[in-house]
Amino acid sequence: MQHKKKILTLLALVVFVLLGMAAMKQPVQKERNLKILPKDISDQKLDSIMHTYNKALGVTCNFCHVKVKALFPVPASTDTLDYASDAEPMKENARKMMQMTIYINKTLFYFDSTMRPEYLNTVTCKTCHRGEPIPPDN
Repeated sequence: MQHKKKILTLLALVVFVLLGMAAMKQPVQKERNLKILPKDISDQKLDSIMHTYNKALGVTCNFCHVKVKALFPVPASTDTLDYASDAEPMKENARKMMQMTIYINKTLFYFDSTMRPEYLNTVTCKTCHRGEPIPPDN
């Protein structure tokens, strides 16, 4: 009987150690599909830039990103957008707009060669969009 208790205790200890090791494992990074912004951009910087776009255009993330296609209902606690997908045509349009602003800032304004061109912001989305998805005529 005592032998069984020792084996059961040892087994429980092994399970707890394995669970602890799994919990310490680095979180899996979301798949990225960056074509304009640098591939080594931090999640924090990327989120900051995307929130700036949201504000400048008065839109939410689903303006450029499609919902995750799931076989089963996705829990409300998880993100339901597929950020890597290019299925939404507006995403490619957004990339063209990013290239345009980079070009304008780099060629028409003072360009500091120590700064990455995608981070220049003399002209930004808000310059033309002013909080609207389609820039106003005036």
